[in-house]
Parts: sequence; C-alpha cells; structure tokens
Amino acid sequence: MKEELATCSTCVNENCFIKKHIHLEQMKNYIDRKRSFTCKKTQQFIIEGAPIQGLYFIYKGKVKTVKTGINGREQIVRLTKDGDTIGFRGFGTSKRYLIGAYALENTVLCNFSNEDMLEILHNVPDLTFDLMLFYAEELNKSENNIRKIAHMNVRERVIDTLLYIDRKFGQSNGVIGVDLSRKEIADFAGTTEEQVIRVISSLKRELLIKTVGKKIGLINTDKLKMEIEEHKYL
Repeated sequence: MKEELATCSTCVNENCFIKKHIHLEQMKNYIDRKRSFTCKKTQQFIIEGAPIQGLYFIYKGKVKTVKTGINGREQIVRLTKDGDTIGFRGFGTSKRYLIGAYALENTVLCNFSNEDMLEILHNVPDLTFDLMLFYAEELNKSENNIRKIAHMNVRERVIDTLLYIDRKFGQSNGVIGVDLSRKEIADFAGTTEEQVIRVISSLKRELLIKTVGKKIGLINTDKLKMEIEEHKYL
C-alpha cells in the first residue's frame, strides 16, 4: 500500500462522517493525525480476523467487503464507494475485524486509529450521533436483506443484486460503473457463478439487460423491479 495525501479540506465526499464534521474545532487534531494511502485493484487491506486498526473511509475508489461462509467460501456482504465507511462491523465490541476488504479499483483510503476513533466518539457528540444513526440504518438493511433473500429464487436474487449495484454505482455509457466478475456477482447474490451466467444469458435474451465484454448494462429497470416487487424492493 502506497502512502497518499488525502486532504479532508478539499474532499468532496459530503456523505463522509469526517468531512461532515471538519468544521468543528474538536476535529482538527484528529484530522491532522489520520493517515491515507492507496490500494491497488484487487489488493486486500483488511483481513478477516486480524486485529482492528481503526476505521477506514474511502476518499476515492470502490471496495468490496467479504465474510467467510460455509466451506470457507467468501460472501460479499457490502459494496462501497467514495465517502463510505469500512471496518465498522465489530468496532468497539471486538478486537478483531469481522470482515475482510479488497479494493475493486485503485482506491485512496483514509484511516483513523482505534485510539483516535474512541476519542472522537467521546469528544465529538455530533459525529457520535450520526454514527449511531448509521449503525441503526445498517442493521435495518441487514435484517431486511435476510428476510428478502430467504424468499427469493436464484433469478430474483441475481436481479436484486444487479439493481443494487446499479443504484450504488450508476451507469456510464450504458453499463454499470464498476467492474465485477460473474463470480463476484454470485458471491453477493448467494449463488454460484454458473447460475449467474445462466440468469444473465436469460435476461439478455429477454432484452432486460445487455453486456459489453464483462460489463453489464440495465436496459429495462422498471421491468426488473417488477419481478421482485413482491419482496418489497428497496
């Protein structure tokens, strides 16, 4: 990982917890102590089970977080982009990371140590309140996803995953703005690579999606949403 200068004052990520609160006098010393670095595409910067080294914030780039499931298979549990927080699962309650994290492209990360984050939570109530709301929202999303996926068939899970990726990263030049392999889509949808390939082929024949090389573009999002409407699409 290469050291990189990511300056909070010039950061454009208004959704970042740190950026939201840099105007507070209490934050100045903590911002001066943060470190930033670049991860190359596919590089892992959080190892599941490793000692916690604080929280990470994406200055620029895209990241997948994973958790080891049955038979040692990695399940993608979250996809993140500019301004998002990584490593919050287990922070404050565990001494080890409950997830792993990989860069999906060359990504600039900011890191605040355990000690600094705990001081911030004690001394900056506005940020602590926002973080509490964030945890509550993430818990709500996790519970909804568990209920939803339990009642979805494979086709519906793949459609749900494609719609999520589209919402998260948007489309550029007619294709979703992140490079994900068919295996990564399967790891997120909780199915196999072979099943994802079959569903994608079927959706292409139905003119609901298109592919440009490995990239995927959604042609008819309304019809895709209708297919999973009974599962309370969010």
